[in-house]
Amino acid sequence: MDIVYIRELQVQTVIGIFDWEREIKQVVSINLEMGCDIRQAAKSDAIEDALDYKSVSKRIISFVEQSEFQLVETLAERITDIVLNEFGVPWVKLRLGKPGAIKGSTDVGVEIERGCRDQGVPA
Repeated sequence: MDIVYIRELQVQTVIGIFDWEREIKQVVSINLEMGCDIRQAAKSDAIEDALDYKSVSKRIISFVEQSEFQLVETLAERITDIVLNEFGVPWVKLRLGKPGAIKGSTDVGVEIERGCRDQGVPA
């Protein structure tokens, strides 16, 4: 399986369980790996045959900016649902970080993997 990825996508959103977190926007950092077969896109050299990472990024940014979840776990699940269901990707690995959430740590968050890594990909 080939992988199309997006690294360190920084988006501001309302996230957190504390009252003060509900009143401000904080940065979340998104790393996304999406399984796909890139051979047709490589052969045709046409964006219509590719997993358009710009379209994926724009959709995720729009969703995250409008969201107001309490938990990074919930946000991570919703992002993977969007990628799997709206972009026809069989497998997603997502790392969602909340930089600066814990004093002394550069980042905290979750990493999840959903779907079947080898589904629908010819050998």
